[in-house]
Amino acid sequence: MFRTTSRAVAATGLLLPLGLTAACSTGKESTTSVAPVTGKIAMTYLQKQGDQEYFIGEAEGARAKAAELGVDLKVVNLGNDANKTISEIQSAIAQKTNGLILVVPDPAVGPQVVQAARDAKVPLLTSDDQICATGPAPAACGKADLVPRIGFSGAHMGDAVGKRAAEEYRKAGWNPADTRIISAWKQDVTVCGDRVTAAKETFKAAVPDVQNLDVATDNTQTGAQDKIAATITANPTVKNWVVWGCNDENVQGGVTALQNAGVKADNVIGVGLGAYLACKNWSGDKPTGMKAALFINGKDVGTLAVQTMYDKLRNGKDMPAEAFAPIAMVDATTWKSSGVTCS
Repeated sequence: MFRTTSRAVAATGLLLPLGLTAACSTGKESTTSVAPVTGKIAMTYLQKQGDQEYFIGEAEGARAKAAELGVDLKVVNLGNDANKTISEIQSAIAQKTNGLILVVPDPAVGPQVVQAARDAKVPLLTSDDQICATGPAPAACGKADLVPRIGFSGAHMGDAVGKRAAEEYRKAGWNPADTRIISAWKQDVTVCGDRVTAAKETFKAAVPDVQNLDVATDNTQTGAQDKIAATITANPTVKNWVVWGCNDENVQGGVTALQNAGVKADNVIGVGLGAYLACKNWSGDKPTGMKAALFINGKDVGTLAVQTMYDKLRNGKDMPAEAFAPIAMVDATTWKSSGVTCS
């Protein structure tokens, strides 16, 4: 899943202003209508993988905005525990939170989470990942049943990754017959699928003849490295590799697996998504297969999520179906000036 909104390195031309909405709220919201809160507002921000650099930044942005608005904010690290999601939601409701902001470890908990919020008449907003009110798979969910979300546009993100990968490919002058693309992501996470699909489409429009290999991972660096290592072993005649995925973990795992397999950095084009791991490759002077990464700033998402929930609770303003924070492509020459923090 990334830093400041005033980056001069936004060479992709894909910067979107904070608060830009992709769609309007539907009449069928994830929670019942509630009266505006007149006193002190309490919010709970529940995050998966709260020790990851991106989510640390997200929590920092949320806390800063909450302090600015005079909101009592509690941040909870869910790790990757779907069961903890339910228990912490119930705990927050019992503690009389006015609003719930959630990054789910597993979208399958969606219906249970939505029902708990509805029963308690507590507004629910997700950040980063989507959940559905009526089923475990957001990809199969009707738009009216998707919980409002703050995050990034998967289509814009994937488009930027595919565009940069195609530029690097043309610069390398590789032969399509000697090249394979590895697309690595957790395949039941809707936003991951959006990113990867857009990357594929953009790259194919520019470079139509390179074969793609889909690799299902758990979105962790170790998990991706293991899965991609097996894919490399199964394709011993491939000379050149393009790697992208849902996040930096997938791409870093792929770049490391290729390095361990003896593939030279000049034969690898990795385009990360997050930049918080990719930047480690650029801190020294060793050649690396990580050629670029899309920088997405968790602070921007946390800030926008708290502001959106505040507007709902204080003023009764409908939450947008989706609102997006800005993105920028960085590489070894621009990452420091962009404000990327290496984890």
